[in-house]
Amino acid sequence: MAVTPADCVAPIPPGKAAECAQAAAHVAQQAAQAAQDYADAASAMVGAATAGAIDPFIFRFAIFVLAIFVGYYVVWSVTPALHTPLMSVTNAISSVIVVGALLAVGVGAVAEAGSGWARTFGFIALVLASVNIFGGFLVTQRMLAMYQKRK
Repeated sequence: MAVTPADCVAPIPPGKAAECAQAAAHVAQQAAQAAQDYADAASAMVGAATAGAIDPFIFRFAIFVLAIFVGYYVVWSVTPALHTPLMSVTNAISSVIVVGALLAVGVGAVAEAGSGWARTFGFIALVLASVNIFGGFLVTQRMLAMYQKRK
């Protein structure tokens, strides 16, 4: 029998936690696919209306705004018991940001023609993503400690 996020309310039995996490991931994938479909449809409509004369920055900015709304609704639709696995996933995403930030900071070391802005923004991204990762691990440890039996 398939588990849905509605079946995953606190307290979740230990054997059912993995199934609940998979159900939440499936819902998130469906939301992301729906957002991609909406973005593709919007792109096609705007492209047809403007004969392809839309500024690429505006198009990418609109996708960024849509991603904010989709992320908000995905995060708030997750049951409280699944926030710890969700925090772990955001830590993994932040680690990818750290890799990109390290590449941006090291642009000057790899190539002579590196932008000072890229290095500056890369350093800022590196610091903020590092704070996010370490803070996420601390929050995850505290949340997992709530479920441990007291000695």
